[in-house]
Amino acid sequence: MMDIVFISKLIIPLLILTILFSALLTKTDAYSAFVSGGKEGLHMSAELLPFLVGMMAAISVLRSSGLLLWITNLVSPLFLHFSVPAELFPLFLTRPISGTAALSITADLTHTFGPEHMISRLAAVIQGSTDTTLYILTVYFGAVGIKKMGRALVVGLLADITGMILAVAITVWYFQNVWS
Repeated sequence: MMDIVFISKLIIPLLILTILFSALLTKTDAYSAFVSGGKEGLHMSAELLPFLVGMMAAISVLRSSGLLLWITNLVSPLFLHFSVPAELFPLFLTRPISGTAALSITADLTHTFGPEHMISRLAAVIQGSTDTTLYILTVYFGAVGIKKMGRALVVGLLADITGMILAVAITVWYFQNVWS
């Protein structure tokens, strides 16, 4: 166990040394490349800011308007039919939109039910099972000027749904069969 900890502490310094050694061998000015990359990163951040603000505003309106709670109550019978706690619906809905909003919902569920409760376990696995499809499409596709993103949206949302279904199925199976 001590060897793994020691090796893990060396990974980043070894990576940096490898990059510097590679730059030395190829006679590349590593410092100028680093500064140029930093400038490019700041420029990209400035371009992404309007898309981020729009996404955060939309999420805030959804949560504060009570629409999320209303929809949760509406689909609750469907969730109960599949033996999935309806409390997870806001997480299912927000996970493809915003990682921060989904993390906030996951933290709230864990605080409400406790970390050992099945709802908290399901929320934690769902949180890690998918990506923020709408956020990625809005920010990254918008930053590079892609206007037609319909097919990417459909494929991304199908991947999100598949990931969430599998997250629930595997988590329930694991904690009912393996953990017991």
